Amino acid sequence: MPLSPVDVRHLQMRRGLFGYRTSVVNRVMDEIADSFEAVWRERAELAERVDAVETELGRHAELEQLLRSTLVSAERAAQEMREHARREAEVILSEANGKARQILRDAVVEKERLFGESRRIQSLLRSALAVLEESPDVADTTVIRRPADAAAQPDEPDQPGVQQLAG
Repeated sequence: MPLSPVDVRHLQMRRGLFGYRTSVVNRVMDEIADSFEAVWRERAELAERVDAVETELGRHAELEQLLRSTLVSAERAAQEMREHARREAEVILSEANGKARQILRDAVVEKERLFGESRRIQSLLRSALAVLEESPDVADTTVIRRPADAAAQPDEPDQPGVQQLAG
C-alpha cells in the first residue's frame, strides 16, 4: 500500500545500539520507494491522459471553428440564393407585365382596326343601299329587304322580276 506524505512524516523508527536499525530503515526506504514509484507512474499516466485530452480538445475546437465557418458560409449562400431568386422573380414578373401590356395594346389596336373595318363595311353597305334606293330602274325591278324587314313581310314569290337580297 502506498504511503502518503503524512505517513512518511509520522514514521518512527526504532533505535539500536549504533543508531537506527538498518533492516527497519531499509524496509521503510523500500516502502517509500515503492510508494514514490506508484505515484510517479500514476503522475506519468495522468500527464499522458491530460495530453490526450488536450489534443482531443484542440481537435474539437478546430472542428467547432470549422462548423461555425461552414454555418456562416451556408447562411450567406442561402441569403444570396434568396436574393438571386427574388431578383430573378422580379425580372420574370417585369417581363410578364411588359408582355401583358403589349398583348393588351395589340388587342386594343386590333379592336380599333376591326371597328374601323366594320364602320367602313357598314358605310359601303349604306352607300350601296342608298345608290340602289335612288336608282329608278333598279328600284322598279328589285325589292331590297333588310333582315328586320324580311321577317315582318312574307315573301311574295309570284311577282315576276322581283329579286330578294338578304344581308
